[in-house]
Amino acid sequence: MPKQKTHSSAKKRFKVTATGKLLRRKAGQAHKLEKKSAKEKRGFRQADTVAKANREVVNKLLGRR
Repeated sequence: MPKQKTHSSAKKRFKVTATGKLLRRKAGQAHKLEKKSAKEKRGFRQADTVAKANREVVNKLLGRR
């Protein structure tokens, strides 16, 4: 049976921590930043964890079971 391939776009967007948690980038930091507060923009810097509802899908895309 051939090897399972990792989803190329998923491996660029998600990071797996040492404990197995999935990290993602926060949405909303690409454009229209002049109307957002400095506090809101600072919050974008910190990575966020993937929601429970999406963990199974993301793990499958990354080739983790």
